[in-house]
Amino acid sequence: MEAFFLFLFSVPPKKERTNHNMFLSLRYSFTFLFSTLLLTLSSSSPLATKISITNHDIHSFSNAGRGNNITGISQFKRYLSRFGYIKNNDTFSNEFDANFESAIIKYQRNLGLQVTGKLDSNTVSQMITPRCGVPDTTKTHHHHNHHQNRIHNTTNFVYFPGKPRWSRDMPMTLTYGFSSDYMIHNLSIREIREAFKRAFTRWSSVIPVSFVESEDYGFADIKIGFYSGDHGDGEPFDGVLGVLAHSFSPEIGRLHLDAAETWAVDFDVTKSEVAIDLESVATHEIGHLLGLSHSSLKEAVMYPSLRPRDKRADLNIDDIKGVQSLYGSNPNFRSQWSSLESDISTNHGAKFGVDTFRFSMIGSIIAIALYYI
Repeated sequence: MEAFFLFLFSVPPKKERTNHNMFLSLRYSFTFLFSTLLLTLSSSSPLATKISITNHDIHSFSNAGRGNNITGISQFKRYLSRFGYIKNNDTFSNEFDANFESAIIKYQRNLGLQVTGKLDSNTVSQMITPRCGVPDTTKTHHHHNHHQNRIHNTTNFVYFPGKPRWSRDMPMTLTYGFSSDYMIHNLSIREIREAFKRAFTRWSSVIPVSFVESEDYGFADIKIGFYSGDHGDGEPFDGVLGVLAHSFSPEIGRLHLDAAETWAVDFDVTKSEVAIDLESVATHEIGHLLGLSHSSLKEAVMYPSLRPRDKRADLNIDDIKGVQSLYGSNPNFRSQWSSLESDISTNHGAKFGVDTFRFSMIGSIIAIALYYI
């Protein structure tokens, strides 16, 4: 067994940091978790999802460029291979080669990071943050921005290749069930059911798809369970943190969560520093079940990573536009974003009217003055 250390907690998720501050954050985080977490992972895994670093490594990795050969580069290659950026290979070298640089650039673009082609502190921090196990999709990316100053015209959502969806008639009803054999014990079944019910409701409120819990797990459209390690689907879990969960594109209907995580529905009750919000992860994975891949928008539910003790369960306009492009809109749905768009348009129009009147008056005064000169 090989010891792996993760830093995750000292970098606020929504604030930009300078490289200097980020470096200090990385040092603090590593020191903190060195004393609190010793996470183990089988070194025989060809596609490890956890990355081991030291303070010395941070300098070496951030200064590395094409042609350098640095111990530890291979683990980043395994990580990028695991999530779809490098072709699978049984052996990965420590050379910072052209393919590795290209993979980093694609990863940075997909995750909404500054594109440097380097293992800078922001990129390394992102790679070490717990995330969904579904590989990032780089194809069929729908991005357009008609007016850069209007956020509602920007989309970052991504489909799975082939744009799969559930093909039943609308309005649609899908059933879901929980495996009685693969559950966790730190949360009650009632807490788990309620968290998933809220997560399903978030999606059903914006599309004409209803989700109904079934007591018959075997015949449910969507099958939910908590699994450990290798559980037979070719995507083994890696223990605490790392990969949190994964699910499959339509119409497979399987949603798997890592049983090793400290799942929480109330952070006031669950005090663990590595607690993961169940509702946030459930909402994200349901998005995959409906046909959405990962978004590059950090505020979106479909962004691939989630830090411990963070919560991101509210659908963003990007999530809504993505799923509605697959299933249409729930006829009862009225989004706060629609109101925001209306307000922006109204304010823009009002401001334009005032400005037009002001300039018209100025023009009239100038014309009168010129007439009498």
